Amino acid sequence: MQLGLDLPRALREHRVLRYDARAHGRSTGSTNPVTYTWPRLAEDLLHLLDDVAPGEQVHGVGPSMGSATLLHASLLDPERFASLTLLVPPTAWDTRVNQRATYLVNADLVEREGLEAFVELGLAAPVVPALADAPRTVPTVAEALLPSVLRGAAMSDLPPAYELASIKTPTLVLAWSDDPTHPVSTATRLAETLPNARLVVARTPYGVMAWPGLFADHVTGQETEDVEAEPATG
Repeated sequence: MQLGLDLPRALREHRVLRYDARAHGRSTGSTNPVTYTWPRLAEDLLHLLDDVAPGEQVHGVGPSMGSATLLHASLLDPERFASLTLLVPPTAWDTRVNQRATYLVNADLVEREGLEAFVELGLAAPVVPALADAPRTVPTVAEALLPSVLRGAAMSDLPPAYELASIKTPTLVLAWSDDPTHPVSTATRLAETLPNARLVVARTPYGVMAWPGLFADHVTGQETEDVEAEPATG
């Protein structure tokens, strides 16, 4: 993603776990698109948490596909997350139809013309106003696996609204304007559907610069509330 933002940098005295999703970065993957669907990625996340933080509640944060992963994981294990922070949620529901077609076209493009053609296509797209000063990035998925990853994304969607309405976890939704791949409409509907959600939309790079502080306040605010609510003993 064209972002380059270290969201947890304002947190103090917290252990931060970053991981590469299946086939991304240093993680390996297969050529089976089903393994890259969002429910499967949610299972990966929960297995990882069982390994590195067994029995602990965690504060979940993820951009785009990571937001979708968190929502699916929250439905599978509602008690696992103390808070959620959803960055630039992707197309969903009605807007997912066109995006699904784009993923499939791009998967064919990579197989036909290679990764460089896909990168050039992305560079030709208009820059989101909130990212005017952000560095351009390239995919961290191997060329041989990227078509499968894209087809897995094409098979995916956010859970239906009636399921999301059961997620009581305090949620911060961070979106930016004028990005058809991460539309404000998805963020708005999530904020309206999730029972305990707050939406903040960035329209300039200055708005994005405020996100680490908003994230830190969201995380530590939930911890403060938990402490205050703890019954006295003795």
